[in-house]
Amino acid sequence: MKISVKVIPNAKKQLIELLSDKSLKIHLKAKPVEGKANQALIKALAEYYNVSKSSIQILQGEKAKNKLVCIK
Repeated sequence: MKISVKVIPNAKKQLIELLSDKSLKIHLKAKPVEGKANQALIKALAEYYNVSKSSIQILQGEKAKNKLVCIK
């Protein structure tokens, strides 16, 4: 399953919002430094979808706010 995700790093609260177009808007406490926000994103998605972290892969946008994520 492929999901479009908009990431907001360095937020006060960690929050996942489902948008009307079936994409996700995810607020992360992690800063976008040295891949910490991407690691936090994978952890948050794994908890949200109740899957292992290894089954989540960032396909596009590794250094951008808009990402395409694959969940196996």
